[in-house]
Amino acid sequence: MTKTVAAVMTPDPITVTPTTPLTEVIKTLAEKRFSGLPVVDAAGKLIGVVSETDLMWRESGVTPPAYIMLLDSVIYLENPGRYERELHKALGETVKDVMSESPITITPDKPLSEAARLMHERSVHRLPVVDDSGRVIGIITRGDIVRAMAAEQA
Repeated sequence: MTKTVAAVMTPDPITVTPTTPLTEVIKTLAEKRFSGLPVVDAAGKLIGVVSETDLMWRESGVTPPAYIMLLDSVIYLENPGRYERELHKALGETVKDVMSESPITITPDKPLSEAARLMHERSVHRLPVVDDSGRVIGIITRGDIVRAMAAEQA
C-alpha cells in the first residue's frame, strides 16, 4: 500500500506570523531543533516559510555588489537590487523581513513519493501540508520521509 503524506506528516505544526519577532523564531528553531517554520496569516493560511537559511544573513553579513568607477560614474557589475534585498534581510526584525514567500506545498492525500520528488527537485528541506483552503494542517520533512523508509525496511 502506498503511503500518503498524511500518514507521515507532523500534524498541527508550530507556525509563526509575519509580525513574530526574529528573536522568538531563532529561539524556537534552536530549542525544537527545527530548520524552518511555516508563516501564516490571521486565518491560518500559508503565506511563506522562514528557515535557517533566511536567518543566516544576520550573522554572515551582506557583501556590496562589485562595481567600477568610470568618469565619476558608478557601474555595477551585478544587480544592486539583490544587495538591497539581502541588506533588508540582514537588518530585519520580524518574520516578514526575512521570510521566503510563495513556498512549495503539498496536500495530505498525495503519495509520499511525490513529496520526496518535490523536495529533491526543488532542493527544499520541508513542505507545508495544506488543505483545500490553503490552511496549514501539517508539515513533512526529509527526516520524516527517511524515517518512513526505515520503518518499511524493519
